[in-house]
Amino acid sequence: MKRRPKNFIERTVGSLADALEYAALAETHAGNGGLLQSLDPRVKLIGLLGLILTAVSVGRVVVSVFILAVAVALALFSRIPLRLLATRVWIGVLLFTGIIAFPAIFMTPGEPLARVPVLHWTASWQGAHAAFRLVTRAETAATLAILLVLTTPWTHVLKAMRVFRVPVVMVVILGMTHRYIFLLLHTAGDFFEARRCRLVGELDARARRKMIAASAGVLFGRSLQLSEDVFAAMQSRGFRGEVYTMDDFLMKPRDWGALAAFVALALAAFRAGTQ
Repeated sequence: MKRRPKNFIERTVGSLADALEYAALAETHAGNGGLLQSLDPRVKLIGLLGLILTAVSVGRVVVSVFILAVAVALALFSRIPLRLLATRVWIGVLLFTGIIAFPAIFMTPGEPLARVPVLHWTASWQGAHAAFRLVTRAETAATLAILLVLTTPWTHVLKAMRVFRVPVVMVVILGMTHRYIFLLLHTAGDFFEARRCRLVGELDARARRKMIAASAGVLFGRSLQLSEDVFAAMQSRGFRGEVYTMDDFLMKPRDWGALAAFVALALAAFRAGTQ
């Protein structure tokens, strides 16, 4: 039996459901008893950020590959499936960065590597090396960043950002933005699900455009009203700009050891990559 293709509403509901499922998956992995999950959020933020800065600043590709291998090892010890990293990070970064780096293979002068028969383009070793270095840096930085998100609750990440004296206003904006995104996803999902249940037959292109415009207007109006209601509720409960959480951070001996290991690894990689 031939399956009926999904219409616009069904595809939209499916996309919203996938986004919410990914958010729930991130919260699930943050609760696993892995290596990174057991460390203080401040240690993870400082250590992983240091590795990211080292990976994108060194000139030797082998150092970036080594840091990427360290990130993969951290993912395994933190019970993060490599399949999740491949589908959510590596493939997307490879496609996006590869499109940017691909012209450098043919535009960078140097020793010839290969020649495209029909287009008469000549690839150089120097261009291939530059493209590979760019892709490796992007993959390493994205992998380390997603490890921080998957192993740390978002509220803890925001609180750990105060270690770097990030302004309170920015922390509050990031926290509220995170909450509003998923709240609007829930609202949009309910809206399109209700529309699909009341829809009979297929809509033409003009009707779909009108429905999209009307849906966007309704969501915009609801978001404005909701923001005013939430802010008023926060003010009535004593909010004055600072963010507080129920969990207090306490550095343990293993946290100090992990911090020293992160700093030593970043310094050693930076020194090896700049020589």
